[in-house]
Amino acid sequence: MNHRKLSAGEVAGTYHITAPVTEAELLSIAKGMARRRLSRGRKISQPALAFEYLQVLMQDYEHEVFSAVFLDSQHRVIRFEELFRGTIDSASVYPREVVKQALACNAAAVILVHNHPSGDPEPSDTDRRITQRLKEALGLMEIRVIDHIVVGSEGCESFAELGYL
Repeated sequence: MNHRKLSAGEVAGTYHITAPVTEAELLSIAKGMARRRLSRGRKISQPALAFEYLQVLMQDYEHEVFSAVFLDSQHRVIRFEELFRGTIDSASVYPREVVKQALACNAAAVILVHNHPSGDPEPSDTDRRITQRLKEALGLMEIRVIDHIVVGSEGCESFAELGYL
């Protein structure tokens, strides 16, 4: 993709399209921007600020993908990582592996995130159970789960905002 088709606008965060751009190229640009917004050192003061970036990155999968945003003690991003891939309606999540990755990153906190290929971001009972198991496992290592975000094409749902954490 030739990013020279875009030039910076006069207002911060705006761009001018200087040549025809396909939908696929626009999506690629959006995903690149979303990855940069979740890159090392970016502070996430409110999980809701990450919704649009996570939705851009995860809504198009045809299968469930379980990921995590690993954060330092100041809630700055250490790494965004896809951890497990599943089927159209489930993904096997292993708390041991999540804890292992969090420790490898030296994370102090984590935002869990997964998509619902159906498009409906409403958390299921299974989602709530695995979140509780992960919260307990990570808690033993003094790693806080600050949110679990479910992404769908219809939007995002936050466990913290819903009072599930």
